[in-house]
Amino acid sequence: MHRRSFLFGTSTLFISQLLVGCNASGQPKLTVQVLKGSIPGRIVKEFGGQLEKEFSVKAQLKFSPVSQLQQLFEKLESYQKQKTAGKESEGFEISQIIGKSEANQTDLVTLGDYWVKDAVEKKLIQPLSREKLEQWDKLSRKWQDLVKRDAQGLQDEQGQIWAAPYRWGSTVIIYRQDKFEKLGWKPQDWSDLWKEELKGKISVLNQPREVIGLTLKKLGKSYNTDNLEEIPSLEQELQKLNQQAKFYNSRNYLEPLILGDTWLAVGWSNDVVPILSRYPQLNIAVPNSGTALWADLWVQPKVEDKKNKVEEGISNKWIDFCWKPEIAKQIALLTKANSPISEFTESNMSEQLQKLLLTNAQVFDKSEFLLPLSKTTTEQYNSFFAKMKRR
Repeated sequence: MHRRSFLFGTSTLFISQLLVGCNASGQPKLTVQVLKGSIPGRIVKEFGGQLEKEFSVKAQLKFSPVSQLQQLFEKLESYQKQKTAGKESEGFEISQIIGKSEANQTDLVTLGDYWVKDAVEKKLIQPLSREKLEQWDKLSRKWQDLVKRDAQGLQDEQGQIWAAPYRWGSTVIIYRQDKFEKLGWKPQDWSDLWKEELKGKISVLNQPREVIGLTLKKLGKSYNTDNLEEIPSLEQELQKLNQQAKFYNSRNYLEPLILGDTWLAVGWSNDVVPILSRYPQLNIAVPNSGTALWADLWVQPKVEDKKNKVEEGISNKWIDFCWKPEIAKQIALLTKANSPISEFTESNMSEQLQKLLLTNAQVFDKSEFLLPLSKTTTEQYNSFFAKMKRR
């Protein structure tokens, strides 16, 4: 699953390469590989000010932006390879030649929830300490359950805490208001995609879990259904949806909508929100029956070298800082995403943005994260999806 990360410009609001403090001996340090556009620079500076008050010295905070979640996962894999290469070296200390590995220098990395299973299973990350996260109890049960995993990376209520969510979004319906004004109705749920007047006028994501998932939701089932064969009407519904779709695309689905080549698209909220103010003819609907959720999380790369207690503590302080209600709200508003901590009750946001950030509790409760499936079930989804597109 490759959830696209919208590429922000080089606005000073967001981190392009932010280094707070100089490299002085004894300074508290925090080095982070962060998804570009997901943390405002002012938040990092505010955190630096908090640390300065606590330690009476400026902290060295290095936040390096990375454009795609896939690249961040690959960085975690590269850290593991560096560690393995060091172990295989004999007769000399490799770090004296190539320098200290990036893995040992990186405290936290942004990761998408979809990659947590692989990161845990491949031992790319290490668990977080519940005792050292003061704000943990502010997270609802849904968020706590998302990041508690067993050794295979599967959800487990008794498992360890492997990640810390700091923002989230959803799969949404984006539509042309002018086209639907002529039809006399507005999209409100997944079932609207099957309406006759939209035949050949919609686009859907080129993702089996997303397309089959929204069809399952229409049928009152779960996105994470583990045996598609048990739903007799599923194939027929997928065939009908295929007849409605003009194309399948997970990247370039907004341009045809803006040009009017399509009237409706299924897409990810983080792709859509940055362009809404420029294209007022577009609007958003979060399906009433529930939708797929995604989350950006903090994870700790697995390293063997013990960090000193001050540096280890700063990682936890940063996570807690992101969970403070007033900070969580700033992250959400400035990056135009949802917050796992703060709920918005009033705002001067646009109508479109309110639909995303003013969370409907009933819809949220019916929405789901795309959880890991077995290899057999994953192959089943791929097979159903391929068959759907052939007809």
